[in-house]
Amino acid sequence: MASSFATSDRWFAPIMDRTQLNRMYLLAATSGGHAYPLAPPYSALTNTTIFEELQKAGISWKIYVNPQGTNCAATDSACLAGFSYINMFAYEQTILASPTLLQNTVPTSQFTTDLQNGTLPQVALIEPASSAGLDEHPNDIDTSAPINIQAGANYASSLINALMASSSWKDSTMIFTYDEPGGYHDHVSPQPATPPDSPNSPTYLPIDLQAGDVCDAPGQLGTGTCNFAYTGYRVPMIVISPFARKNFVSHTEYDSTAILALIEKRFNVPALTNRDAAQADMSTDFFDFVNVPWATPPTAPAQITSGQCTLAVPTT
Repeated sequence: MASSFATSDRWFAPIMDRTQLNRMYLLAATSGGHAYPLAPPYSALTNTTIFEELQKAGISWKIYVNPQGTNCAATDSACLAGFSYINMFAYEQTILASPTLLQNTVPTSQFTTDLQNGTLPQVALIEPASSAGLDEHPNDIDTSAPINIQAGANYASSLINALMASSSWKDSTMIFTYDEPGGYHDHVSPQPATPPDSPNSPTYLPIDLQAGDVCDAPGQLGTGTCNFAYTGYRVPMIVISPFARKNFVSHTEYDSTAILALIEKRFNVPALTNRDAAQADMSTDFFDFVNVPWATPPTAPAQITSGQCTLAVPTT
């Protein structure tokens, strides 16, 4: 599908770190100075998330969470919110305290319903189905029982195909990407990036480094990559939309906070931090709003499930 729609060879994870930190950037364009996932004595970030900003502007939004493997009932929005990465932010408590806001956290099955009924929100986030083992990690739940990543690929395709087959297709854009890379095997280095905070901010440099960390060595903090002025490694992405340029590969440098910048431009809301404010404009790169290249969506290829997991050189 990447060869049909628009993709990029310069799309980077926002920070050279693990999932939680990159998800913070995806939601708020900052990790609030953290280099580690939140743990005592630190509490949820008070930084403004994109959903809080959209709510203030009167823009509709939803977070879709797969309840499989979470012990949450599909109707228990409060429980589902605990399995969304919004739980890293203080805004989650605002959501939990408001019956109106809580209605914006729904099971992933509601995505299909919204497609059928034409009730998609203006902005939606589909969280990875990690608890269900459907996020394409080979061993995300139990290292003694590796997960077949093809199940996650099939799950992703089911969401994409449902959008393409729906009446919502005509005016929608889905951006499919990953929060961080699965390894260090890339010939393209992480790139310099705009730090989210100003130099006089207490979160301009990491606030939670631990003894023995490379960046905790004398003279290291704030030098080289020991700050928030670099992206992580590249990750895959596809822009899936009737307006996506056909067979297009962007060579413009982005990190995934460019998604925030695209939302901010579309709905005329301010940037969250210096990082998303500095992103290139996706709307002038990946899209053709005049000719509508995929008014009729492409036929999704059948998933190949007969391949072998091997380090041997491919023969074809």
